[in-house]
Amino acid sequence: MNTAWTGDSWTYGAAPAAQLLFAVQTTLEQGMREYAYGQGCTEMHTPKLMGTASESGAEVFELGYFGRSAYLAQSPQFFKQMAIAAGVDRVFEIGPVFRAEPSFTSRHATEFTGVDVELAWIDGVEDVMTFEERMLAHAIAQVADAYGEAIRETLGVEVTVPATPFPRLTMAEAQEILREKGWDPQGVKEDLAPEGERGIGAHLREHTGHEWVFVTHYPTSVRPFYHMRPTDNPAVTLSFDLLWQGLEVTTGAQREHRYDVVKQAAEKGLRHEPMQDYLNVFRYGCPPHSGLGLGLSRVLMVLLGLDSIREATFLFRGPSRLTP
Repeated sequence: MNTAWTGDSWTYGAAPAAQLLFAVQTTLEQGMREYAYGQGCTEMHTPKLMGTASESGAEVFELGYFGRSAYLAQSPQFFKQMAIAAGVDRVFEIGPVFRAEPSFTSRHATEFTGVDVELAWIDGVEDVMTFEERMLAHAIAQVADAYGEAIRETLGVEVTVPATPFPRLTMAEAQEILREKGWDPQGVKEDLAPEGERGIGAHLREHTGHEWVFVTHYPTSVRPFYHMRPTDNPAVTLSFDLLWQGLEVTTGAQREHRYDVVKQAAEKGLRHEPMQDYLNVFRYGCPPHSGLGLGLSRVLMVLLGLDSIREATFLFRGPSRLTP
């Protein structure tokens, strides 16, 4: 909220840009929901309190829970997979996500709104990538129709509805592009640093005019155990990140649904005992499925030309911000 002097009194209210932000956020969410409903998805509300830390147990908030420990959920993914195994073939959720990351960057928050999707009976990871690009194009078109002129006048940003399909690059191809641009090969690691993501975004805009790109086939070493590995190249995963103007807004993958292979969690140093409820989901069979997690505030950042995720959040939460 802000205050403004009108000449003889103080008035209180949100600045026009802030009011516009939340109107755009509402329309963006409505557009994504509308698309998901149209594709036969069921909206779920998964627990945010967990009895065991998800994945490796890193970057989770631990809290007391009636004499024992509980953890705030980093992602609804495991619960979405449970729904898939139970016969709910297309699942999505828009809800809070918690990450105990001590990061003070313009793109990180300890609590944010995630848009999560899980699709069963897929032919491959490409199915969920196609779902996402069409969902985003639909939602952004809704924003452009409702608020394109206001965004242009208030923020000086032109809302462009992206053409589909979005470009695709493998991680190996992305690294080769960065090397050709003069990056030290020793400095280009298995994952893309923010500078690398920005470099790939700039390259795509220059050569294709497109602001979006899926970077696919991340190495096994930098992806979780549940990302499926192709049988002909187990050194990589059937995974992707979606970059918009060089900013990662989504991570997704085809999930490993075969019980014997899901147990490869031990390769990542994870013990089976705390994960047994999750592993049991696959014990009696689970359909092939893939999913994604999108950061709503990151999409709003780019859509509205904002400098920080703090500007795209009602009440930001970070390592040093817990009030109001």
